[in-house]
Amino acid sequence: MSFEQPVYRIDSHHHVWDPARREYPWMEGLDAIRKPFTPDDLRPLLEANHIDGTVLVQTVSDLDETREFLALASTTPFILGVVGWADLQTLDLAADIEALREGEGGNHLVGIRHQVHDEEDPDWLLREEVQRGLEALAEAGLVYDLLVRPRELPAAITVARDFPHLRFVVDHIAKPPIASGEIEPWAELMHEFAGLDNVACKVSGMVTEASADWTVDELLPYVRTVVEIFGHDRLMFGSDWPVCLLAASYDQVVSAAREALERLDVLSPEAERAIFGATAIHWYGLDVEPLGR
Repeated sequence: MSFEQPVYRIDSHHHVWDPARREYPWMEGLDAIRKPFTPDDLRPLLEANHIDGTVLVQTVSDLDETREFLALASTTPFILGVVGWADLQTLDLAADIEALREGEGGNHLVGIRHQVHDEEDPDWLLREEVQRGLEALAEAGLVYDLLVRPRELPAAITVARDFPHLRFVVDHIAKPPIASGEIEPWAELMHEFAGLDNVACKVSGMVTEASADWTVDELLPYVRTVVEIFGHDRLMFGSDWPVCLLAASYDQVVSAAREALERLDVLSPEAERAIFGATAIHWYGLDVEPLGR
């Protein structure tokens, strides 16, 4: 993949939320982030880190949240895409997607995600009704974000192979147990994606899987692995803000990703353009025209 100028810097993964308006079951015990976070809170962080645009990602299994995120994107210039939630198991998925696209900000819908790692069944992705939903996403030209841990990776690998016509993005490098220092079986499983050109990966979510006093040294083996597997043209940076605040500031997350890639001697100018922008633009089909360059 070749990338042309101008260079846009993209944060491919962040959230917003308001616990006063909606329940977030996964937030139990995470009091440090149990408060509203809005685009106004994120804007100065983007400016300080010279980031031009973002992809806003779902947080709960609620179609109303997706509608709200699309409407928010329509009034927030830096939100270039929304990875929302829709019920993959419903027979009405195609109609739901069409309705989302016809609603306010519907042109910002670029993908769908479900919190697969919270399902009791590690093979949830292999269910017939889920696979019917994945086919509907492929027909709609949307991306499917894979939110999985190593436990769910075998199923994720299977669907990625079975749906070569659907683009997938592995969120948070599939959440390996960084704090323990263990790299297997995660690394062996992740290598199964190497030959699957329909799968990309987000360099995101690492600091919250690392130890409380994490260092870049702790992240390096995992970053090295995904670089080997995906190359720079299938990797994209994501902050996972504000979840990242449990372990690091926005600035620290950006800095850690850059330092890890620099220390691995893989951050050529072309690689930097890809990982910190062009891959996300290409994979999600982001419209960078609103950036005014």
